[in-house]
Amino acid sequence: MNAQDLLQEISDYCRQTGLAESTFGRRAVNDGKLASRLRNGGRITTETLDRIRSFIASNPGADGARPMVIERPLRTTAAQSAIALAQQGAEDPQRNFRFFDNRQKYLLFVNTCSEKWVVANRVSLELANIHPRPPAVRVFDAGVGDGSVLTRVMRSMHDKYPTMPFYIVGKEISLEDIRLTLQKAADRFMEHPSTVLVLTNLAYADAPWLAVKSVSAATSFVWHDLALTGNTAHQFEEQITNLEDFLSQNWKAGVSAKTGNPVYERPVVLVIYRSDHKFLLDPIIPKPGGTQANYDLVIASQPYRARASLDFKAKRVIAPLSRALGPGGRLIAIHSHGNDPGMEIVHKVWPQDHPFIHDRHQIMRAVKQDLGPAGRDLNFNAYADNRSLFRYDMHTLPSEVSASIGTSTLLAAWNAAIYVAQIEDDRLTEVVADGRYLDATREVLRKHGGLWFHDESFVISRRRE
Repeated sequence: MNAQDLLQEISDYCRQTGLAESTFGRRAVNDGKLASRLRNGGRITTETLDRIRSFIASNPGADGARPMVIERPLRTTAAQSAIALAQQGAEDPQRNFRFFDNRQKYLLFVNTCSEKWVVANRVSLELANIHPRPPAVRVFDAGVGDGSVLTRVMRSMHDKYPTMPFYIVGKEISLEDIRLTLQKAADRFMEHPSTVLVLTNLAYADAPWLAVKSVSAATSFVWHDLALTGNTAHQFEEQITNLEDFLSQNWKAGVSAKTGNPVYERPVVLVIYRSDHKFLLDPIIPKPGGTQANYDLVIASQPYRARASLDFKAKRVIAPLSRALGPGGRLIAIHSHGNDPGMEIVHKVWPQDHPFIHDRHQIMRAVKQDLGPAGRDLNFNAYADNRSLFRYDMHTLPSEVSASIGTSTLLAAWNAAIYVAQIEDDRLTEVVADGRYLDATREVLRKHGGLWFHDESFVISRRRE
């Protein structure tokens, strides 16, 4: 048995019993770091292997101890083939175009599923573990989207820190999403006036610091401050709405010929705050060329395509965000996990499709390797599956999944399934034409009485000074 097979066996056992891997290691062989050592290339003796097997055999665990997640299937040759195909198609801009920019699928998903609300609740739990330092609570959102998660988290922040200044930075390249986010911002400035909200389209390596390294990008850099006047949400909304012309002229994106991903035409930073609180907020209002990161909380919810390479996820996304953490700061990353009714729908149509090719352990190991010595003061928290994985649902009424399921419900469920699995449009034409996708969706909805999905989370934290 190789280390990977043993790790899979340990992971399956921990998932079934609800044990953390560290707890399993301590109980089985008195080594809480057993699993992490194996993942990092460590070896064990045959005696240790016998003790592990003996522990699993003598402690099968009760059914009542099972977490909510569904068993993860073993990696098959077909899954490996799907990974290889995804890597081969990496140079095709149409196939590699970031799936989350499909507006129709995105908006239908957001409005028919509870993911944004559930993710915001999960992120808000981290507020109990951060340790803000003067002059402000500093938060970075690595993918604002329509602003639902960020504004919900800001409400939780106000509830916990009602008098502290907030420094909030959000990265988003989509003009449509920036518009949706700004529509929700006026009430935040009304409830929590000591807020500085910064929105930018910079890349992950630059956005936390609000600076660009490229000389050519620096020459076209657009920095815009909006000091809100008045004292009502209506007045704030009017001034924010007046940004429409500025956004239309500057917040433009194209498609990279090299990667197929969206890229900005010019780098933009938009800073919004209340003018009547400018004196108080002066130490935290960012200035061009003089911005620090040192965030107390970094939110990385669905920051990369599931089918992207491990190197991209680690080196281009999570590692730069980890460097932006301040002392005591925490980065919570969330991505789709699969092993849910949504994937059942996908597998009925594409049996060999496996979009979720990297789990949290692989990503964190790659991040740790990329950071090298710079990651020595970071803690990498994978947690057990019953804490790391969480579920969100598609909104349905009991009558909607009865004997006769309406077409609108089927279409919403199908959209949610293919959106989460990131199925490209060019693969949908054939299955939509013959109608079998509706039969597959109907069968899964009746089987489970609804539709839900699993997200996976992990936390990287920096030690306090």
